Amino acid sequence: MKRVVITGAGTINPLGHSVTQTWQAMAEGKCGIADLDIRDVDRLTVRIGAQVKNYSAGDHFNRQKIALYDRFSQFAVLAAKQAVAQSGLVFDGELAERTGVILGTAGGGVNTWDESYRAVYEAGKNRVHPFVVPRLMNNAAASHVSMEHNLMGPSYTVATACASSNHAMGQAFNMIRSGQSNVMVTGGSESMLCFGGVKAWEGLRVMSPDGCRPFSANRNGMVQGEGAAIFVFEDYEHARARGAEILAEVAGFSMTSDASDIVMPSAQGAARAIGGAIKDAGLTPEDIGYINAHGTGTAANDKTECAAVRNVFGSHADKVMISSTKSMHGHLIGGTGAVELLACIMALRDGVIAPTIGYEQPDPDCALDVVPNVARQAKVKAVLSNAFAFGGLNAVLALRRI
Repeated sequence: MKRVVITGAGTINPLGHSVTQTWQAMAEGKCGIADLDIRDVDRLTVRIGAQVKNYSAGDHFNRQKIALYDRFSQFAVLAAKQAVAQSGLVFDGELAERTGVILGTAGGGVNTWDESYRAVYEAGKNRVHPFVVPRLMNNAAASHVSMEHNLMGPSYTVATACASSNHAMGQAFNMIRSGQSNVMVTGGSESMLCFGGVKAWEGLRVMSPDGCRPFSANRNGMVQGEGAAIFVFEDYEHARARGAEILAEVAGFSMTSDASDIVMPSAQGAARAIGGAIKDAGLTPEDIGYINAHGTGTAANDKTECAAVRNVFGSHADKVMISSTKSMHGHLIGGTGAVELLACIMALRDGVIAPTIGYEQPDPDCALDVVPNVARQAKVKAVLSNAFAFGGLNAVLALRRI
């Protein structure tokens, strides 16, 4: 099987409009969660979120593209542009035909849904924009990224709720490892921070009205975010032959299904995914120095995840650093695993472990090293990125330093 490495990364998220800005914010423990600036916010019970600030579509796209791109597609196209530029790849000929795009999203064009429903039901209009369907479809971002960069290989979208990005990146990893492609552009994008998007999540009663405090005993729910992170995955020999800078190696991937409950997570299912990723990478639990946790800040998720880590790592669990960067950038739903992978790369490359900010009170059910509030310097050789979704769908990636 071929080895797979990351040769490009790009992002736009609540912590920054680039990878460098995001890493700096993570290292400083900055919080991107604030009062929501959206239409009809006064009708919401939850009025906080992690929005992409200082962003205007007109600064990046012409009118024709804005007409075609929902906000989640805009974020994906911008992040992909950064990632491809860093990789130094030009896609033509056979390389273009053997390079594809696999992206994750849970909601797709939620902003377009929201605007169109307003037009029809609130404003009483009988017609909507002719590009509504191309804007809202879940595969829109993947399609536009493929068109922007002439990527003619396998391209599609994965929608598995909060695990969408990790499932997408895992599929891209397997595609290169099996020899089907030399390069894949992969990651995820999401933008649900509109009235309809937030109101729907309010109904689940899992949202915090005042902040995200993963693993802290006084946590009271998750906080939504938005944004995208996109990566260039590449066959190691292909990258080495052209002298590419390698950010990290994607070493293993595992996915499982709880097959038990549509919203309540299972420690057994999560543990099987964690253990499977370690085994697939040819590593042992003792090789793992850091885990970027799913860590939503809900009691059910945090306790279940910590139990799963204990199950897999045994006594070594006390020596593994585990943090939730959702405390800073919020929960990007289908895009969250991709932004969290940036924290994993930072840990491997720079030896900086992103903190779990907002941590206030120890929880005996989460008695692990959660890197509370302040980033830490530590040299690690291998890391995990966890994603556990509604529907009981689990996806875990293993990365190592190269």
